[in-house]
Amino acid sequence: MYAVIDLETTGGSYRSERITEIAIFIFDGEKVTDRYQTLINPEKRIPHFVSQLTGITDKMLERAPRFYEVARDIVEITQDKIIVAHNASFDYGFIRSEFKRLGYNYERKKICTVKLARKLIPGKKHYSLGKLCKELGIRVNSRHRAAGDAEATLKLFQYLLTFDPHPEEISLRGLNSNLDKDIIDKLPEEPGVYYFLDENEKVIYIGKSNNIHERILSHLSNNNTKRAIEMKSQIADIHYELTGSDLIASLLESNEIKKHMPIFNRAQRRTAKSFGLYSYTDENGYLQLSIESTQNKKAPIRMYSSMKSAREHLMRLCEEYTLCQKLCNIYKTKNACFHYGIGQCNGACIGEESPEAYNIRVSTAIDSFSYDHKSFLLIDRGRTDNERAVVKVESGCYMGFGYADVNMINGNLELLKECVKRYDNNRDAQAIIKKYMRRKKVEQIITF
Repeated sequence: MYAVIDLETTGGSYRSERITEIAIFIFDGEKVTDRYQTLINPEKRIPHFVSQLTGITDKMLERAPRFYEVARDIVEITQDKIIVAHNASFDYGFIRSEFKRLGYNYERKKICTVKLARKLIPGKKHYSLGKLCKELGIRVNSRHRAAGDAEATLKLFQYLLTFDPHPEEISLRGLNSNLDKDIIDKLPEEPGVYYFLDENEKVIYIGKSNNIHERILSHLSNNNTKRAIEMKSQIADIHYELTGSDLIASLLESNEIKKHMPIFNRAQRRTAKSFGLYSYTDENGYLQLSIESTQNKKAPIRMYSSMKSAREHLMRLCEEYTLCQKLCNIYKTKNACFHYGIGQCNGACIGEESPEAYNIRVSTAIDSFSYDHKSFLLIDRGRTDNERAVVKVESGCYMGFGYADVNMINGNLELLKECVKRYDNNRDAQAIIKKYMRRKKVEQIITF
């Protein structure tokens, strides 16, 4: 039995937005046996552009039930049903989030008609509900309203069932006979890191996802490359670790790949970096840069996988910021550097440019790829509502991450730091942190 669902919401993120309308069609594979539809008061205002798209206004929702008032109806009508939706992660994510606010863990199997359509009828120009239905000759009534879109999804699903009558069944063809189907069924739909193990319990692949269950299913159904098929045939067990936060999942994945060196991971198998960019002030007051081994030294400004990549980056900095090759320890000489002779150095190497003027450009160059803050804590979602993830960067060096009780945030800073477990500082970890800070994908930044 299937529960074909569509929602209308106040926005695109289930973490911050709410449901305004839900429609559910219960489908037994041949006919609709039950249906449910209601507006829902989201307890917040609807953005103007959303109202224009859906036609649902704040006034329409004033007397509509709140989600907690219809929650039992939704649980009962979808009990023992497989959720079917177009872009199922959107609708299912919103429903789970609403239940999570009520302290209830809502879990159902689900089928996404977008993914199913791509698999069964490949080569279409568009897979959005409206355009796909138009191309297939499926009539859509009341577009961008829950009942109209749910009915269109139902008709599309009926069409797709003619290609695959049992899309909910997980094909174990090509998988290791020791891999228990129950392991797959019980995988969580939460952010975290997952591990594929072979028959000797050796880790052969490590990955991360915001939805572990969904990502692993994509691996197990991937027959596109010889490498993917080979990996599937070796998976005998699956482990995972929940992280709560995609940021923590990325950092943990990077660390674990370097630790275990799985044979099917390529991108991050390189170990901790050997070379770093350091700065110091010489006896004449000039700020010098140099590439040195990181072994037994303090945290560098930046880390590199090889001396070659380090020198290439430093040379680019010299050209971009008109730095002196001699003071960057690229050009060894007692006299002027090569760049001075071609007019690309202002003469710091022979004292023609003052330390004050030169050091400004060196500092600007360093700031171009360093953190906005030298020492800070990144606060992000934890594994539960009462927990927050904490990432620590001190003096520009990634120190590690941990978890803290939500009540500790904005409390005693030293206690918050103590919850952090030490992890290796390397270029990959630094790049991950900078990416999330640049995209403002963390809840809070605490400087110290």
